[in-house]
Amino acid sequence: MNFVSTRGKVNKIGFIDTVLMGLANDGGLLVPENIPQIPAEKLEAMSRLTYQELAFEIFSYFVDGEIPGNELKELIEKSYATFRHPEVTPVQKVKDNLYVLELFHGPTFAFKDIALQFLGNLYSYVSKKTGETIHILGATSGDTGASAIEGVRGKEGIRICILHPHGKVSKVQELQMTTVADKSVLNLAIKGTFDDGQRIIKELFADVELKNKYHLRAINSINFVRILAQTVYYFYAYFQVKKENNLTNVNFSVPTGNFGDIFAGYLAKKMGLPVGKLIVATNENNILESFIQDGVYMPGEFRSTYSPSMDIQVASNFERYLYYLLGEDSQAVSDLMEKFKSEGKIVVNEDQLQQVQNDFAAHGVEGKECLQTISKYYNETSYLLDPHTACGVAAYEKCNHANEVCVTLATAHPAKFNESIELCDIKQTFPEEIKQLFNKPQYLEVVEADNDEVVRNLEKLFSYSVK
Repeated sequence: MNFVSTRGKVNKIGFIDTVLMGLANDGGLLVPENIPQIPAEKLEAMSRLTYQELAFEIFSYFVDGEIPGNELKELIEKSYATFRHPEVTPVQKVKDNLYVLELFHGPTFAFKDIALQFLGNLYSYVSKKTGETIHILGATSGDTGASAIEGVRGKEGIRICILHPHGKVSKVQELQMTTVADKSVLNLAIKGTFDDGQRIIKELFADVELKNKYHLRAINSINFVRILAQTVYYFYAYFQVKKENNLTNVNFSVPTGNFGDIFAGYLAKKMGLPVGKLIVATNENNILESFIQDGVYMPGEFRSTYSPSMDIQVASNFERYLYYLLGEDSQAVSDLMEKFKSEGKIVVNEDQLQQVQNDFAAHGVEGKECLQTISKYYNETSYLLDPHTACGVAAYEKCNHANEVCVTLATAHPAKFNESIELCDIKQTFPEEIKQLFNKPQYLEVVEADNDEVVRNLEKLFSYSVK
């Protein structure tokens, strides 16, 4: 299995090198040179596997022997041993043709744990094999930061710096990141938005000299392993739902801001999973909805919403989809991304827009609709949705035909977003792990959204171990 850059100047590197490179050195994103095709008879056999066994089967296509099978199994078992549910990602039937895929049973109560528990263990594995210190740099709109820190804290040879937008994440998200008393963890609260943090990350990773000097590694979904790990639960959900229904295809409604979670579903479909419709659920920061409906990708005015993890205007994984939309033409991708940089928008032609609309449906959920959905489902079914999952369910109601089965991805536990739940006059019980956060001291630095200031703080964290 070889990996290539969407922009064409990084070719045929292996799985481990892909993990370590994160953002491609030409500024693009890494994708498999050829997407593995899983035949129907193989899918049938895979449907009887546990979550961990399924992860091993799917990962093996991409790892392609670079990690010995017994060691890969050990990494997977270790990663999902931290989850509170034996199925890792259980599927719950909420009503009629609507199922919810619960992705919040990991240590930080968010779907990011599924990828980042594995990626943290994988980085530790690589560090031990190579003897190289790994410095992780990431940005978060809320959940990635806590999941990343939890995935690597205390692991020998790893240090981590996370940027989050100051005052623009939920209180629980902030506490999960900033109450970790560990000298190998640095939290920078930037005066800006997640898009500012993401821009800084991509620009620092694009500086290859800086990247190599500090052994910088990516934890954001620019790292292909994030996508790969998330692909597994599409297969798992499909198999569970199919056991209860006589069907061929299953639709998925996916709350997404950075296009990573929905791209994992797109990858699963291209691998051969019988996915029907992929529904993109966004909030008022609805650049993705606009693109799917009109073929114009153009950031608008940033808005703070009840679903802050999706408060994103520039979706970093969108470039991966562009690569396939443009027929895997890396030059065309490079030209479009340059145009986006200079003009601030991307426009596709009519044929390409038709393909986009064949691949996806979309609905941008306004704040009132989000809260109404939480209240409606709590009153009618006693199932409490977090505000991001509520956007997914609202998009299901808007885009899913009545006779089609749909799985909505439940991306976080509602306790992480009590500010929104309280607005619905719902009193919830916090898990003990979250209750304890409110009594802990916080460790963070508030900084300008400036590359140089971020680098200065990185030097404080990394300098004593730079080789």
